[in-house]
Amino acid sequence: MTHKGSMKPVKKKKTEEPELEPLCCCEYIDRNGEKNHVAACLCDCQDLDEGCDRWITCKSLQPETCERIMDTISDRLRIPWLRGAKKVNISIIPPLVLLPVFLHVASWHFLLGVVVLTSLPVLALWYYYLTHRRKEQTLFFLSLGLFSLGYMYYVFLQEVVPKGRVGPVQLAVLTCGLFLILLALHRAKKNPGYLSIPASSDTSLSSGQLECLNRKGQEKTKGFPGADTAGSLNNRTVKDDPKGSSRLLAGSPTKVKEDWCAKCQLVRPARAWHCRICGICVRRMDHHCVCCVGESNHQAFILALLIFLLTSVYGITLTLDTICRDRSVFTALFYCPGVYANYSSALSFTCVWYSVIVTAGMAYIFLIQLINISYNVTEREVQQALRQKTGRRLLCGLIVDTGQYNRGFLRNWHQFSTLGTRAIHHPAEDIV
Repeated sequence: MTHKGSMKPVKKKKTEEPELEPLCCCEYIDRNGEKNHVAACLCDCQDLDEGCDRWITCKSLQPETCERIMDTISDRLRIPWLRGAKKVNISIIPPLVLLPVFLHVASWHFLLGVVVLTSLPVLALWYYYLTHRRKEQTLFFLSLGLFSLGYMYYVFLQEVVPKGRVGPVQLAVLTCGLFLILLALHRAKKNPGYLSIPASSDTSLSSGQLECLNRKGQEKTKGFPGADTAGSLNNRTVKDDPKGSSRLLAGSPTKVKEDWCAKCQLVRPARAWHCRICGICVRRMDHHCVCCVGESNHQAFILALLIFLLTSVYGITLTLDTICRDRSVFTALFYCPGVYANYSSALSFTCVWYSVIVTAGMAYIFLIQLINISYNVTEREVQQALRQKTGRRLLCGLIVDTGQYNRGFLRNWHQFSTLGTRAIHHPAEDIV
């Protein structure tokens, strides 16, 4: 039965939002939220016009103006695509343009080759420290590495193989090595062991809880044997992370002491660090180069380095054996008469020296990695030990042993071989 005085619920009509028109292949939504067109990339460039005027009149540019110009260029640099133009990362373009130009210029004359091949590593290191200091993610080095592989292989096919000294089996081996490098890099670019940020607020700690945990941790550390300044501990304090990652010593000495990351709002286990470039915490973080290297992809990173070194040395040997016949590889590298007589051999010789420089750099990184694995120490822990002047330095600092996680050569390598397979907590790693 229904009562006369009962009120029927009135259904409210939903306000229909106007549907956005689909974007054509050349349209996009810019950083200001407005629809723009690829053809209008040179319109309304007030910052660029001001910068050009100040450059013509020999006036200095403000850093804020330069940043706005770069932001505008990176936002408008797009390629037509289905359902809207896609943004192109500006950092991948310089290697694609400058590397072939520099190598062709270097092949004109011996002195030009010396100047260009010397300046390339300097420019690369300068750009690395510039982006690393600004904590910016960049695809420059990944683009440089991949394009260098592709371009060296292209020159090898165009200039070396037609000379008839390279057989099909040798070419197949070199090609397989190239594909194995790409597969290992693809695996290394995957998740390095990111710590998942808790979705609920229950896992986050209040300021009062943090204060209480800090107080308890300090009380328990006072009487803990081995917590002195002998270098056995890493002494991770708030001073080491001025950006806001508050370190905690929580729990008893028999448990794994964990750190609270104020940026990710989570409690992280031992040897996990916050990557300031990726903006997230990584398990057993080693370092960040073309990708973040951590617990889950450290093995793939080492494998990629090893395959690259073997493939690069093999390709250099085949090239030198072709353009400098009847000479050993080492002799041909430093003395190859007549190599600049024709452009083909000069370009091949220049690419060989470029490959040698890159291979030498990768060999140094590979050596450091092998040493760190043998002593069960990460590059992040090495840098911290050098800043705090803790640990043992051997061979002029080439080897840094913190003594915290070192469990012997064989056990260290066994632990590295099982990274990412299962959670292993060793007694030496229960102290942070």
